[in-house]
Amino acid sequence: MAGRARVGVLALQGDVREHTSVLSELDVEVTSVRTVGDLSAVDGLVLPGGESSVIDKLSRMFGVADPIRQAIDSGLPVFGTCAGLIMLAERLVDGIAGQQTFGGLDVTVQRNAFGSQTDSFETDLDIPELGAPPVHAVFIRGPVVTQTGPHVRVLSEIDNRRIVAVEERNIIATSFHPEVTGERRFHERFIERVRSQAS
Repeated sequence: MAGRARVGVLALQGDVREHTSVLSELDVEVTSVRTVGDLSAVDGLVLPGGESSVIDKLSRMFGVADPIRQAIDSGLPVFGTCAGLIMLAERLVDGIAGQQTFGGLDVTVQRNAFGSQTDSFETDLDIPELGAPPVHAVFIRGPVVTQTGPHVRVLSEIDNRRIVAVEERNIIATSFHPEVTGERRFHERFIERVRSQAS
């Protein structure tokens, strides 16, 4: 790979600024992705938290939904948080009528599994793959992974086996928002994959 890795943040709706801020501290070139041309110029893509039904509609309106789906299938490293996890799920429970995902992650995800906005909470998660200290996780209408395929690796669970962080092949995804707490280790893990894939 010549030069710094170029990482895109899908900039249709959600925590775009927060992800951009974290990524900018990790020695990568960060760019917003709104078009197919933007997508074709990046080595990895972040799908931010936000409202998954809105991201779905806007991505189809902007004509990037199918190209993102194809890029993921082709091995583009992707990191999704909250709504980003929903958009990566192959199977979705409790979506709005007609809601679609990009897919690529062999999981079933239940939308808004922890309740409404007023049920938002914070907790510390021990995630062995990331080492100490625990990850301080913020859940805002977070989804939960209810089923995983055979090649999905579970990184974290809470509340009696509710799965909240997974990875598979080129994909990492969390139910919570590391981008809002100063937590960098998930982004660093993602960047390692971007650099490995691009080299």
